[in-house]
Amino acid sequence: MKHWIIGICTSVLLLLNTIIGMIPMLLLALIKLLVPLTPVRTACFEAVRWIASTWASINGIIFRSLTPTRWEVRGDQSLRKNESLLVISNHQTWVDIPALMAAIHGKAPFFTFFLKKELIWVPFLGLAWWALEYPFMRRYTKQQLEQNPDLRGKDLEITKKACDRLRGRAVTLVNYLEGTRFTPAKQAQQASPYRHLLKPKSGGVAFTLSAMGDQLSQLLDVTLVYPGDSAPSFWDFLSGRIAWVIIDLEKLPIPQAMTQGDYQQDPAFRAAFQTWINQLWQHKDEKIARLRQQGLEST
Repeated sequence: MKHWIIGICTSVLLLLNTIIGMIPMLLLALIKLLVPLTPVRTACFEAVRWIASTWASINGIIFRSLTPTRWEVRGDQSLRKNESLLVISNHQTWVDIPALMAAIHGKAPFFTFFLKKELIWVPFLGLAWWALEYPFMRRYTKQQLEQNPDLRGKDLEITKKACDRLRGRAVTLVNYLEGTRFTPAKQAQQASPYRHLLKPKSGGVAFTLSAMGDQLSQLLDVTLVYPGDSAPSFWDFLSGRIAWVIIDLEKLPIPQAMTQGDYQQDPAFRAAFQTWINQLWQHKDEKIARLRQQGLEST
């Protein structure tokens, strides 16, 4: 009963905060859509981003007040609000987003997430995400590419165009390299060589660095670890059933060579880029095993 009460109270406050913030955000999004003037669209973008940042701050207060989850933020937290950075993270559950915000929000520019194209049709939220200029990605299946070879590379072109729109603005670009949430079934289907991760997708990151590499000051590698053998659900979090979350932050330099090649047309560069990403992922996989053991020992 205790967890149900916590979950209901947290959900209601989260919903109210979302509705209150959504009304002015949608109005600004409509203005941005209907008035094709650069100064107007820029002003609307900044206003929408301020509302979204305030919404995230209030959510943080709600979570800290009502849920017992202990956010164990580790690693290098020396971030700056006026510097753009690229964030890569493992992805297991919707709780990853509040965990990321607990560690970074207020210390770096507001988040820009890469989203699946289908999410643009989510009522109200899709328009808000569009107003925030989140890149909407379309993933083509192997069968679709075989049937229509002209589609090859189209998803990466979308990434580049979205990044071009964000140039000149301080942003925190969040990219979940696995492309989907980790599950043992997906891991087995992929024959993933990693114990705790799916195979990373390198193309989106390559195009992001090609479009904005000179603006991104650093790479922030975020590793999220939860208690238990399976990732908790969002309801587990809202109802206070997650005791702790480890959020490890590791700042890494972005090799200049990784920002200057043609991922799509240059096989040698593509191979070198994939090797770099795979090395990062192997390091992360080993870190997850180590952090899981440390988390269990501390309970």
